[in-house]
Amino acid sequence: MSPEDFISAIAPAAQACMRRTQIPASFTIAQGALESAWGASQLATTAFNLFGVKADRAWKGPTVIMPTIEVIAGKRITVSAQWRRYSGWQACIDDHAAFLLGNPRYKAAFAYADGPSFARVIAAAGYATDPQYAEKLNAVIRGRNLSALDAA
Repeated sequence: MSPEDFISAIAPAAQACMRRTQIPASFTIAQGALESAWGASQLATTAFNLFGVKADRAWKGPTVIMPTIEVIAGKRITVSAQWRRYSGWQACIDDHAAFLLGNPRYKAAFAYADGPSFARVIAAAGYATDPQYAEKLNAVIRGRNLSALDAA
């Protein structure tokens, strides 16, 4: 899927979620693009799982078992993991929003209505271990003019 096709496919779901949760659509789309390689990851194509969310014991929905690389005792090994499977993009995006809304560490991000600021606060709160995570998200937001979707 091209970046343009990916944006067209998930923008309606991201905008609907934004209207309910105040999570900027630009942030959701950029994060989904970054985490799923613009929707091309096997997890995205088989399970509508854009954000690489595993299915823990609390998850009551459908799952899919797929390989992943884990670091165990300092060695990278391939293991099978159980992942959340969604019925479509909207279900995935809504579940991700529920995670952000339900986690107190991300509360400060909701003071911002723009994707770049939201991304900086989420990253600073420890969403990812990559120290360049916010910059990568914001490069996608700027490069694809995703902020325009926050006004819709």
